[in-house]
Amino acid sequence: METAVDPFADVLGQERAVAQLRAAVEAPVHAYLLVGPQGWGARALARGLAAGLLAAGLDPDDAARARRLALAEHHADLVVVEPEGTLLRDVEAGRLIRLAHRTPVEGARKVVLGTGFAAATPKAVAQLLKVIEEPPASTVFVLLADELIPELVTIASRCTTVELDPVPDALLAARLVDDGAEPAVAERAARAAGGDLDRARALVGDERLALRLDAWSAVAVTLDGTGHTAWRLVGELQATVVDALAHHEAGHKAELDALDARAAERGERGSGRKELVEHHKRALRRARTLELRLGLATLAARYRDALVAGVDADRAALVGAVAAIDAAVEALALRNPNETLLLQALLLRLPTLR
Repeated sequence: METAVDPFADVLGQERAVAQLRAAVEAPVHAYLLVGPQGWGARALARGLAAGLLAAGLDPDDAARARRLALAEHHADLVVVEPEGTLLRDVEAGRLIRLAHRTPVEGARKVVLGTGFAAATPKAVAQLLKVIEEPPASTVFVLLADELIPELVTIASRCTTVELDPVPDALLAARLVDDGAEPAVAERAARAAGGDLDRARALVGDERLALRLDAWSAVAVTLDGTGHTAWRLVGELQATVVDALAHHEAGHKAELDALDARAAERGERGSGRKELVEHHKRALRRARTLELRLGLATLAARYRDALVAGVDADRAALVGAVAAIDAAVEALALRNPNETLLLQALLLRLPTLR
């Protein structure tokens, strides 16, 4: 007999949302919209809701299996639709609708999880709105959005909206310590993870994290107002991002090798390989964006510290530096800018700290 697990065990600091979704398992509606920045636990909440819904009404062994598979996003009746970038386009909306109309494979219910919708095209919104207004009886939609942008207001009005709360770093660090991490390492990983437990756990074992953060922090005292220095620093910072992605790429290779081994054993020809490769590409894009946001946040903190300390610098220039960095972070979240040009333009605007 499989041991029953709490489907929301990996959700931190979202007691209000967890209570709302636990109740939803007992009496679900056709659509949910979880609103909160990436890293606050929306995807873990969505997996927990899906696990509860797909396990409902089953005997204990089958329910435990359904929860385990749903939490790993491997259940046949949990389908995940992720946009190529941060924009929900009509092609992704169309795929989501097609999947929603398919008959469940194992039970009477299917959960369609749509992730990462920071923005959407008008056509995609219109398509999605139509299917949510007239949903298939067997389908529950769970949509994730970084924020409730104007384009999503009409969709939100047809969903049960669950707004997430910020996850305190201290709570995240405490969980990492419970997992066996040293307190100092846990605190550093928690600050870097942006409230994301999975990312924090990965960063605990990342011995080069401190070096990468130091590289971003040092930018403020290395700048000299010249384009040559700005260009050089951007290259060095991008190299730290590549370094940060190495463990993701190693994990992806291991997953592909395991898939190929299973396919060879069963006489299949790479079943699911294309989908897994596409999933890995999206995961790497997300990880790269998170690493850039972490680096920019570290750089902004250096200028904020200078403001608090009252260093010998133009106060208005320091305030402007923080605002410029915040604008760059927003651009990464809501648009698809040229990363190199974004960073070069930013560093040329920043003052030097002495």
